[in-house]
Amino acid sequence: MGIKNFCGFFFKSCGASYDNANNSGKAARTECGMGLIKQIFTWWDGQTAGTRLWTWRKGVRVGTDSQGNTYYRERNRDRRWVIYNGEVEASRVPPEWHGWLHHTVDELPGEAGNRRKQFELPHQANPTGTPNAYRPKGSILKGPVQHPATTGNYEAWLPDA
Repeated sequence: MGIKNFCGFFFKSCGASYDNANNSGKAARTECGMGLIKQIFTWWDGQTAGTRLWTWRKGVRVGTDSQGNTYYRERNRDRRWVIYNGEVEASRVPPEWHGWLHHTVDELPGEAGNRRKQFELPHQANPTGTPNAYRPKGSILKGPVQHPATTGNYEAWLPDA
């Protein structure tokens, strides 16, 4: 692959498309430039430029999961990794892909013998630290707690002097 293919790989990665028919080329280049800058300086919202380069040079795409995460392996060795679709959060990797990533199983998810059981629930990411996190009754994060009004039968304690 030449430099033209490499630049096209980066250009496609930012989600912009160059379309001369509707004069959106300049906007697409600006959007792509911002995407590349974001990719160079951030790691928490997708892959970095270094990971993209490594994936382009040495990676072989082996599959995707239900959340759109893409899984790769190295061409000549047994290194495996995931490119997250959106926020980088390890709990977003389903159990079957987790087993493959950590070399617990060699078969890719969906191959013979890796079918989900009927009683298994769909995978959910860990919601801790998000608005969807579990908040028990009385938690200060759940909102203001409404206590019942006093009935008037309470007497404050006064020390005997």
